[in-house]
Amino acid sequence: MDDSQLIIACKKQDRNAQKVLYERYAPVMMTVCLRYSKEEETARDLLHDGFIRAFTQIDSFRGNGSFEGWLRRIFVNLALENYRKEKQKNRFMEEYGSLKKDEVVVTDEDDPLDIGDIPREEVMGMIRDLSPGYRTVFNLFIFEEMSHREIAAMLGITEAASRSQFFRAKSLLQKKITAILNNCNRRYNEQR
Repeated sequence: MDDSQLIIACKKQDRNAQKVLYERYAPVMMTVCLRYSKEEETARDLLHDGFIRAFTQIDSFRGNGSFEGWLRRIFVNLALENYRKEKQKNRFMEEYGSLKKDEVVVTDEDDPLDIGDIPREEVMGMIRDLSPGYRTVFNLFIFEEMSHREIAAMLGITEAASRSQFFRAKSLLQKKITAILNNCNRRYNEQR
């Protein structure tokens, strides 16, 4: 069955169609969930909750745009809801408190991270290890291609805070990546 047939069947609450749709899109959506979660268990919870939400809201999919894009928005929004809940519980947003309202942090956002030959999975692990604030802003800016204005509105922070969090996340990642690359180069030179 193609996606349009599956969606029609899912709108009729056909369990087999839901299972096929889940199996088709779970790997891609799990990648989205892992980008926003530090632990794999939390990502699995988001995956489960995201598909429940998708199946309960599938009637709202009208076929404008791709189904995967529609589904991705559900998962990103769910991850952001989870982020906000955790933020309220843990009060980790103190990171933003040191920024004054009009403070602007200059960043070179177009300068790409130099990841060399580091495996993608290792880089994704580094992103997961970032603090929740850094990780969320980094993911929204890089993977969801949102502007700092959009991120600020979504997270209830200033644009300057969004820029600062992105810059700090990117700097931390670059330091980790550089250390790994230097270590690999050192070992290579020692073996020669």
